[in-house]
Amino acid sequence: MSDARESRELVIVVDFGAQYAQLIARRIRECRVYSEIVPFDRPAAGILALKPKGIILSGGPASVYGEGAPRCDPQLYRSGVPVLGICYGMQLMSRELGGDVVRGDTREYGRTELHVESKGDLFEGLDRQLAAWMSHGDIVTRPPDGFAVTARTPTAIAAMSDPRRKLFGVQFHPEVVHTPAGKEIFRNFLYRQCGCRGRWTPESIVEESCRATRDQVQDGRVLCALSGGVDSSAVAALCHRAVGDRLVCIFVDHGLLRQGEAEQVRDTFARHFGINLIAVDAQDRFLERLAGITDPEQKRIIIGHEFVSVFQEHADRLGDVRYLAQGTLYPDVIESGTGTAATIKSHHNVGGLPETMGLTLIEPFRNLFKDEVRAVARELRLPDEIVWRQPFPGPGLAVRILGEVTRPRLAALRKADAIILDEITKAGYYRKLFQSFGVLAPVKSVGVMGDERTYGDTIIVRAVAGEDAMTADWAHLPHELLGAISNRIVNEVAGVTRVAYDITSKPPATIEWE
Repeated sequence: MSDARESRELVIVVDFGAQYAQLIARRIRECRVYSEIVPFDRPAAGILALKPKGIILSGGPASVYGEGAPRCDPQLYRSGVPVLGICYGMQLMSRELGGDVVRGDTREYGRTELHVESKGDLFEGLDRQLAAWMSHGDIVTRPPDGFAVTARTPTAIAAMSDPRRKLFGVQFHPEVVHTPAGKEIFRNFLYRQCGCRGRWTPESIVEESCRATRDQVQDGRVLCALSGGVDSSAVAALCHRAVGDRLVCIFVDHGLLRQGEAEQVRDTFARHFGINLIAVDAQDRFLERLAGITDPEQKRIIIGHEFVSVFQEHADRLGDVRYLAQGTLYPDVIESGTGTAATIKSHHNVGGLPETMGLTLIEPFRNLFKDEVRAVARELRLPDEIVWRQPFPGPGLAVRILGEVTRPRLAALRKADAIILDEITKAGYYRKLFQSFGVLAPVKSVGVMGDERTYGDTIIVRAVAGEDAMTADWAHLPHELLGAISNRIVNEVAGVTRVAYDITSKPPATIEWE
């Protein structure tokens, strides 16, 4: 989202393989400052060309004195741009600038009490005694020349600073909720040291994204891949604001939607938007391509390619369309694999895309998290039924059916999923959950109904709470609600013998099963 840099309120997060790198970026954005993550080996010239207001060095699993330990370009320390090192980032800064880092006699993991020795710099306005979250085995025993120790724990230096060079380090993790004053520490760095003013707001995102879209498209026409979810709907509304009648939205019914979803999407956009919408019934072609396929990655790639084929066909018919707008989000990009993140699963709109396409992509929200897109959707005045719609994957029920996708299995899962959403909505939990849905597992088990033996399928109920798709906790739903869901599914969905509840958080699991 390079257009966001125009406000000159950009902070770069240099990623050393930290499990919390994305969380650091989120905390910066919560302070109304835009942030981007770059790999540790990005040259300083490339980073500084972005004119960042500040640079944050993330944590990481390595030891700074280990063979092949990741290092950033040392020019960053001499650039005059404020730098904050977190955990590994502080240790690396210390070692690179002449300090001492060693393996500690004891490790610090979890909640730790630290004493603030200097209330200036990062700790301005905070108490002398603070709780912080630690996760490290190495420690800084002597900071580099010019640095002062600003906080300690009973066993280690917890923070250091060199205000003259605007270099700062903390051994703890201010980005996690277990460090209660973490946001204030970030705000002190951003506002007092980097000179940020908090210009990054939903209004500014809309303005900048519209301007970037107009600049990219010029006088061309745009197709928008519309699913009816908040991401694609917000992209459609934004592109309509940017290019007006030169936008054509395409809604593809690939046969993998939830119960009544195709009708709901068409009705919603007919009532709320004056946007040119083409509804395409492509159920047969998608299901034919998926016949016999059981591997999750193959499913995603097939669906991604087929989507693009449908869009390209309609672009050819329209004759003068060169751009395809879609609701790609930052978690989609991360999970599909980056330079510092492994491929978890190929999202149909990222890793599932063909290598060559006849359409140029427009992805205004590629660097946004789900809650940020919801804020943008409210700014665009989308109705609540869209803004707060729970996420639904582009491959649809294909990645909620483990194994082969068939029409009978789709029908069973559709009915079970509708029951789950109905009971959760009636109980007042829909808005409290990030996602709630059913999964059809290829696991048969013995049951008894009407004094007769049954041997049927298993439906797994999945419900998670969280703000975005990067992390999520399994939802502690009332037993009465789970009982009502189970009772209805077994009684109303033919061929289902057993209902289970998934109590795994993300990580280690993903939210979707495939």
